[in-house]
Amino acid sequence: MSHAGSRLLADPAERSTLTGELTDALGRLARPRTAHDPGRVLVDLAVAVAVAVGAECISDVAVLADQPGLFEPVASDSTVWRLLAQLGEPELVAVAQARAAAREVVWAQRAEVTGAAVSAAVAAGVELPGLVIDVDASIVECHSEKESAAATFKSSFGYHPILAFCDNSGEFLAGLLRPGNAGANTAADHISVLDQALTQMPDAHRHGVAVLIRADGAGCSKAFLAHIRGLRAQAVLTEFSVGWAVTDRERAAIDTLPTTAWTDAIDADGQPRAGAHIAELTGLLPPRTLAGYPAGTRVLVCRERPHPGAQLDAFEERDGWRHQCFATDTPAGQLAFLDARHRAHARVEDRIRTGKDTGLGRFPTRTFAINAAWLTAVMLALDLTCWAQTILLHDVPTPAKAEPKTLRYRLLHVAARIVRGGRRLRLRLDRHWPWATALPAAFARCPALPQPAR
Repeated sequence: MSHAGSRLLADPAERSTLTGELTDALGRLARPRTAHDPGRVLVDLAVAVAVAVGAECISDVAVLADQPGLFEPVASDSTVWRLLAQLGEPELVAVAQARAAAREVVWAQRAEVTGAAVSAAVAAGVELPGLVIDVDASIVECHSEKESAAATFKSSFGYHPILAFCDNSGEFLAGLLRPGNAGANTAADHISVLDQALTQMPDAHRHGVAVLIRADGAGCSKAFLAHIRGLRAQAVLTEFSVGWAVTDRERAAIDTLPTTAWTDAIDADGQPRAGAHIAELTGLLPPRTLAGYPAGTRVLVCRERPHPGAQLDAFEERDGWRHQCFATDTPAGQLAFLDARHRAHARVEDRIRTGKDTGLGRFPTRTFAINAAWLTAVMLALDLTCWAQTILLHDVPTPAKAEPKTLRYRLLHVAARIVRGGRRLRLRLDRHWPWATALPAAFARCPALPQPAR
């Protein structure tokens, strides 16, 4: 049979208690004498979304249903459809709580296996303290009239979800499905997604631990930054690093910067970045510029030579530099490091691209509520993939960092033969398959993961 490696995603769902937590959370949706547990159905859908190539529809669950020898009986696509239709706001909140409970177990298991609950995020070759949460929005185009789909600011048509990822582990913490015409800088949406993301963090890693919140210019709203600062009252040691728009006000301040104010910028490895410099603008901006922003907010500017073919405005044409600004409330640190730390926010684009290759690129129905439930299944799929890579495959360099296409080809889609003998079932792999050693080792590691006592 094919797709034998997909057990690498199904097994962690069991060992992490995710399946059991979802069963408890959705138990009231089970009908009398039902053949399929709702929690298990949702996990099967998440595994199918991760395994299927560019999953786009609910019927992709057939990837598992067509292989009864490898998986227990799997619900039909109509059963999955009915379950997603039942997931209203209270049920999605319950699912989020189940995900958080399972994540706490996973982080403990990862600490047992690798020595750390999460790896440190890195910028400029330096490990960042605590946790880093990246918040960003993305356009998902729709090619038919779906409920709440609308024209977007990019002259396309579809949805405009806002998403939050943990940069340390790559986990998909939270997502909010929004109409296509939703504002990119809507503070209420940013606050909602950030709060959901923080709720996903185990208490021991949320309170008393440094948490850096990064966003692009859409996150630079006074209400959102004030909310980030207000979280300190709950013992969440937050800081922010967000994009800042370059307007005539900033350009006028840049013109007053003396040559000595610029310092060399550094790249992702901490080495000097040719043709790029960084300076602080805070004291040169008009006095009321930072009114309403959290105390201690600083504005930094980076300049670099534009790449060939770049479209420049009149200000950039004049002196040949392209300028980008960002705001942070980090009180100390070299300017070059703060700049490199902020630019590392670009990794969120990799997370979003991975998500769109795992079900986020299309929403399967015309109904907005079902599409919101589909987004939850995508979050589960990305988390299961991340857990498999960081716990079961952490010491196998290529699969541990592989994107979905590579992971599917090398491990998840591997063919195997089921052999029965000695009252046991075995999977026999082609010994000449390049990854025939890594896969059995990962399978063997999963049953050894510790589980909480019940």
